Amino acid sequence: MENNEVKQDNTFTIVNDDGEEIKCEILFTYEDEKTKKNYMAYTDNTLDEEGNTKVYASIFNPKEENPVLLPIETDEEWKLIEGILSSLSSDENQTEKAE
Repeated sequence: MENNEVKQDNTFTIVNDDGEEIKCEILFTYEDEKTKKNYMAYTDNTLDEEGNTKVYASIFNPKEENPVLLPIETDEEWKLIEGILSSLSSDENQTEKAE
């Protein structure tokens, strides 16, 4: 996944294994003080079998002009990302209920 160009609207394009360009939207970025790594959660706005939006997460270096997305390899890091996604999801639900 090289040549990832982040645009001002929080989107970037990746090229999959078949050479197809896929537009992705950044949901959040997070720098963890403990691991000293930067994480990005993003979506290509496709749905899974249950109708939920597919969300992906990767490690990246924000100082790179065209960051390379690296895989998250530990269960601890996945739990960290899942916790953030869960809190964002519950915040979103709270906002919808308040309207």
